[in-house]
Amino acid sequence: MSIGEMLAATVPMVRTLNLEYLETTPERAVLSLPDQGDFHNHIGGPHAGAMFTLAESASGAIVLAAFGDQLSRAVPLAVSAEIAYRKVALGPVKATAVLGRPAADVVAELDEGKRPEFPVTVTITREDGAVTGEMTVVWTLRPNG
Repeated sequence: MSIGEMLAATVPMVRTLNLEYLETTPERAVLSLPDQGDFHNHIGGPHAGAMFTLAESASGAIVLAAFGDQLSRAVPLAVSAEIAYRKVALGPVKATAVLGRPAADVVAELDEGKRPEFPVTVTITREDGAVTGEMTVVWTLRPNG
C-alpha cells in the first residue's frame, strides 16, 4: 500500500476533499485538489480551508515518506503552520511539499534523545503554474515513551 493509499484510507479529510496523491517520496510530495463546487469560496475557487488542508496533507505525506522507518520509536506531529495566499486560485490546484532540513540531520537528533523539529515548505499552484499559496508546517518527531 502506498503512502497516498494509506492516508486516503485513514484520514477522513483526505477522502472528503478527494485529494489525489501524485507523488510521495522522501524528497517531495505532490497532491492535487480537484475543482469541486462543494468546496468553492465566494469567487468560485477552492475555499481557503480546502487549500490549507491540501497543503498540510502534502506536508504530512512527505514526513511519512521521509521518516516512516522511524515510526516504531517516534510519532510525527505538526507543531505549527503558517500559510500565505498569494493569488486567486481557480480550478484544480496542486501542493508540492519539500523538507526544510536533511532527513539525516533530523534522525541524528532523534538518535541523540532529542525531539527534533523541522520545517516542511509547501507551494500551492494552479494549472497555469502560478503560485496561489505558500505554507510552512513545522513538524516534530516525538519519541515514544
